[in-house]
Amino acid sequence: MSYLVLDVVALAVLAVPFAVAARRWARRGILGRRLAALGIAALALLMVTAVFDSLMIAAGLFTYDASALLGLHVGRAPVEDLAYPVGAVLLLPSVWELLGPARAPAGAVAVSENHRPARRTP
Repeated sequence: MSYLVLDVVALAVLAVPFAVAARRWARRGILGRRLAALGIAALALLMVTAVFDSLMIAAGLFTYDASALLGLHVGRAPVEDLAYPVGAVLLLPSVWELLGPARAPAGAVAVSENHRPARRTP
């Protein structure tokens, strides 16, 4: 199996929770802001991954089977290796959104055991 096939399968699986989270963000009207933030995070992670993977490959810490690669590289890092930061950008915010606390509808008052309404004085 090539690294590209592995990347495509992994990213397809990670796209499912991301789509569900994106739908929630769209309903709340924050999809554009979320996508902009995730784009910036993805760019930063891709740059850091390319730099440090290149350094680790140059140091001989690990190698790739050349027959399983496309042959395109960013520095010394194969492009297939850049799928992992993209996967992190898809998965982590999605898990945060899907497993986070339930949000109250707009205008709702939060009620908990520790919440005491303020006293009104006439």
